[in-house]
Amino acid sequence: MNYRHIAAAGVFAAVALSAQAQEVTFKIAHFLPSAAPTQQKVLQPWCDEMGKLSNNRIKCQFYPAMQLGGTPAQLADQVKNGVADVVWTGPGYSAGRFPAIEAFELPFMVKDASSSSKALWKYYQQHAQQEFAAYKVLAFHTDGGQAVHTSKREVAGLTGFSGLKLRTSTRVGAKTLAALGGQPVAMPPAQVTEAIAKGVVDGSLGAWELVYPTKLSEVTKFHAQPAEGVAYPTATVLTVLMNKQKYESLPADLKAIVDKTTGEVMVGKFGAMFDEVAADTKKRIAAQGNKITTFSATQVEAMKRATDSVDEEWAKQVGEKGLDGHKLIAAARELTATGK
Repeated sequence: MNYRHIAAAGVFAAVALSAQAQEVTFKIAHFLPSAAPTQQKVLQPWCDEMGKLSNNRIKCQFYPAMQLGGTPAQLADQVKNGVADVVWTGPGYSAGRFPAIEAFELPFMVKDASSSSKALWKYYQQHAQQEFAAYKVLAFHTDGGQAVHTSKREVAGLTGFSGLKLRTSTRVGAKTLAALGGQPVAMPPAQVTEAIAKGVVDGSLGAWELVYPTKLSEVTKFHAQPAEGVAYPTATVLTVLMNKQKYESLPADLKAIVDKTTGEVMVGKFGAMFDEVAADTKKRIAAQGNKITTFSATQVEAMKRATDSVDEEWAKQVGEKGLDGHKLIAAARELTATGK
């Protein structure tokens, strides 16, 4: 009997068994409170599903509200550098770092979360993979479009923006607001409510999903948006990114579980959740006595004309980084128009 062969076989069997039994805990970081729908309705159920599929070998530890330190703009680096294993963030928070994906934040691109998120995922696959090559990309989605939330003044059409100081989330959103006559102020979502309460800003551009988690509901009385099925003046692109080395270190069966539960599947869940929460939030906000104004078709056309220059300026800016801005805008508008 060849004892060396038996011993070697035993070592290989032990290694294989160890790989099969490997357990991992994903550190997941984001910028909203733990009660936010993103964690409660998408990320936590995703973790639960992975746990079930892996016989509890995949677990998650959440770090909401920037508990790992830093600002939302630093989340992309935190996951790249392994401070977190997974993050949910807006690429546009890191101004100019991911230019190709910004096309979906251009004026009047996004009319809802479901259709635009599917379109964005396809756009990412066709036009923006290179700028996210340092990550394992799990999902992209939009916030469904940003309504205007103000404390003291109703925004009824283009003239309503004049002189208003509003929080904006991205540089494209800031350009759009400026073109509409408002004054953009950049700040993380967590600071917005206090800034409105103190009169530092008059309100915020923001997705309906943010209204209750950030307590905007307590400091704003007026809300304005386009009619259903009409694109919003601006939107935010959001993404779930995983540390590439963490993903590559997983055994094949756990990688397969991550792949099965992310991508198009996760994109669809985010889109459906954001639309569902938007509808519910609007009902709740109206029930508490706040006023929701709907922009007329004429007012939307006036806003579109006022923001025409934003597309052109963006195309020129990304052109300086070697991108064909006009081609990217055309691709994004075609994908959102078809809703795919």
